Amino acid sequence: MAVKALKTSTFSWEGTDRKGAKIKGETSGQNPALVKAQLRKQGINPTKVRKKSASLFGGAGKKIKPMDIALFARQMATMMKAGVPLLQSFDIIAEGLDNQNMRKLVEDLKQYVAAGNSFASALRSKPLYFDDLFCNLVEAGEQAGALEDLLDRVATYKEKTEALKSKIKKAMNYPIAVVLVACIVTAILLIKVVPQFESVFANFGAELPAFTQFVIGLSKGLQEWWWVFLGAIFGIGFAFSETKKRSEKFRNGLDRFILKAPVVGDIVYKSSVARYARTLATTFAAGVPLVEALDSVAGATGNIIFKNAVNQVKQDVTSGMQLNFSMRGTGVFPSMAIQMTAIGEESGALDMMLDKVASYYEAEVDNAVDGLTSLMEPIIMSVLGVLVGGLIVAMYLPIFALGAVV
Repeated sequence: MAVKALKTSTFSWEGTDRKGAKIKGETSGQNPALVKAQLRKQGINPTKVRKKSASLFGGAGKKIKPMDIALFARQMATMMKAGVPLLQSFDIIAEGLDNQNMRKLVEDLKQYVAAGNSFASALRSKPLYFDDLFCNLVEAGEQAGALEDLLDRVATYKEKTEALKSKIKKAMNYPIAVVLVACIVTAILLIKVVPQFESVFANFGAELPAFTQFVIGLSKGLQEWWWVFLGAIFGIGFAFSETKKRSEKFRNGLDRFILKAPVVGDIVYKSSVARYARTLATTFAAGVPLVEALDSVAGATGNIIFKNAVNQVKQDVTSGMQLNFSMRGTGVFPSMAIQMTAIGEESGALDMMLDKVASYYEAEVDNAVDGLTSLMEPIIMSVLGVLVGGLIVAMYLPIFALGAVV
């Protein structure tokens, strides 16, 4: 039965060392008395110990990001390889963290382990930050007496997967940024610039070109009903977000649509293959049985098409089919990944071959994102040029017509 960890807080203290020199610092503890006792063991005579209040601004408000967890895994792997005891590793890592929330998380893990629980159990007490794959690998390392090696594998896995996710977000965010910039520039021109020309055109006494009339009408509508347009944009965004959270059918349909989308679909497809290979290589190399490893792999691919395919592969492997034959039967995985898997199974180096597959497709995603970025730069200029140029032409058409008459 797991022992519940006691709540800890951060205390600031002042005191003197063995030579009588004044020193101060911060440390974590359950209450001031225990903090003073801890300081005395270190040869410090504490004069003031105060509980540190949470800062309204700064590090206390920072959320814990996946890259923070990846960095924590790498630091723990480094400490364990250097022979630093587990509890002392927690202290060293916590002291070097600026993010107060992350520091609190590390201190909570330390208290949980100090209370007699395993490292894996401590991680499972924080499911918001440590997934089943992370916990299972750490547990396998503790049971095999090779925690430092498994932590190194976990750290490498987290670093590579988070780097891959970052590239995908970069590919997705770029087109969205283009649309937003185009909309903002167009709205500014319609609200601020077009009305200035409209007052000049009112004195012409002649019928304006159709394109100019259309732009002026659009400007009037935006000035009068801007709150409706703004509300509609936020409403659509909120509805999309909530539907995605609540409807599994919608999420699955969105996953299928993204895979079929031009350019972006190819990037998402390759990233899913890379995640599949990376996760399976990491779990299999850690000694996790193939069938159990596929459970973790299914949720790590990040797409319903691949999740269903991996579940099908798991059923086939359970019934005795080779992994590469099962992958081929799904019709989802590329030939290169299937062939490398077959070579790995024949040679007894499946984890090594899957690792090469993951590295190959991660590089492919990297190249594709760079290519998309290079492609989007002239598209941005073209879109903004058409919008801004179109509005300018619409405003100057009556002036050109008047010049022709004169």
